[in-house]
Amino acid sequence: MNNWADGKVCRPEFPLRIRVEAPSLLHQEGRNFVRSTQHALDDHNDFSTHHLRLLLARSSESDTSSDPLMGDSNTQGPSFAAELNDQDVALTVKVLPGESGSSLCANLLAYSPTLEIHYGPSNVPSASSTSSSLATFVADELRKVFAEEESMLAYLMSSTPAKPNSQSQALSSDLAASLAKRTTRSFKYAPTYHLTFSLFTPGAAPSAWEIETALEEYVTPLLESLSSISNFTVDTQVQLYATFSPSIHEPEYDAGWDAWTLRKEDLSGFINAAEWPLSPSIGAGPTINFVLYVPSEAQTPLLIKENGGNSWLVPQWGGVYILNPAGVNRREPNSASVLTKDDIAPALLAFSNQLLSLLGLPQSPFSLPLRISTLARVRTASLIFSASSTLGSLARLTLALKSISIPNTVAKAVDETIMHLKRACEDLREGRFHSALESARVAEAEAEKAFFEPSMVGQ
Repeated sequence: MNNWADGKVCRPEFPLRIRVEAPSLLHQEGRNFVRSTQHALDDHNDFSTHHLRLLLARSSESDTSSDPLMGDSNTQGPSFAAELNDQDVALTVKVLPGESGSSLCANLLAYSPTLEIHYGPSNVPSASSTSSSLATFVADELRKVFAEEESMLAYLMSSTPAKPNSQSQALSSDLAASLAKRTTRSFKYAPTYHLTFSLFTPGAAPSAWEIETALEEYVTPLLESLSSISNFTVDTQVQLYATFSPSIHEPEYDAGWDAWTLRKEDLSGFINAAEWPLSPSIGAGPTINFVLYVPSEAQTPLLIKENGGNSWLVPQWGGVYILNPAGVNRREPNSASVLTKDDIAPALLAFSNQLLSLLGLPQSPFSLPLRISTLARVRTASLIFSASSTLGSLARLTLALKSISIPNTVAKAVDETIMHLKRACEDLREGRFHSALESARVAEAEAEKAFFEPSMVGQ
């Protein structure tokens, strides 16, 4: 158990498989291009724990015999990408011919793990070339795509016993500070999160909102995308006559903004926890709160004094959005009482971005599926480290207090933890990241179950 805690049993590795589709290149040209790109990646890889492995997709012109692609010049790598499960492919690179005279350009798709590379005729590598401008360009683009993931994993592993063997380039102090701040801001991983969306107003209106319709359009698709990492439950509520917390200054009129303003220093105390019905936790998982606040007509518009903004994130709690309903005519009774889907759309888009930050999603690359995949790998590693650390704590506890009897349930939970840790580590090494997350999740739960066994705690 101590060997797990000391990082001697499992040193996580992250071999990301990149499928390369180059249908316009001749078969041998495609193989040489992929090999050259792989060499360019390997030559600049300062973090050996995290490495990209290119796999050439079969084209109709390829022969159908077994033709493994070389991972480097000496070592035989995996076979063609067609033999892999799609969920084990981190990214698909489509190498596409451009118009005559066009230069190299890259296009990362926003809602698909796909990088399109467009090249001109002058960039086509020859069948015998060992390097090319196209290979160098693609390698540079791939490094950009996964740069933040590499930094997140390097930061995570730097604070654990399982430090990487090779990391010649340490994180800069600014980057480390930024990652530390992001870690402090986000929630700890949980299999299930509960989301509460609340409408608060200091008066009698608005008294209703088309929240269900708006959630279905703006939030549900995002939650479905995140379902491979965690599950989510959702509820909503409306609270009328909600007063400000007495701990903050009342809004002040600012002639410069021509608006009522809140001081930045008061944002953290804006939530009136004593009177606003916000449950800290519902069920087994943590609750993430999102508050839509509609100020009174007398204090509209209401903005943040320092930057003129109207929304902010509360670390490890949720987010707040002030809706200044310029388009809602409060003098018409029918429209004053109900916020439509269009009225609250900006708030839900802001809440979606806040949710991603609270879950620890990286800020780049542009592609949402890639950012979610990065989060899955980072969460897997953190769960492995957490479960391993808990095993070590349990081992030290039993050695220090030898009079404590070990129940069979604890022994069984420890066995389950170790078994799933082994599976998680093996799946990571093989690039089966979805399976690794599942095993790491079970390992963490079993480790916590063993450590907090009621009969042991009572002793």
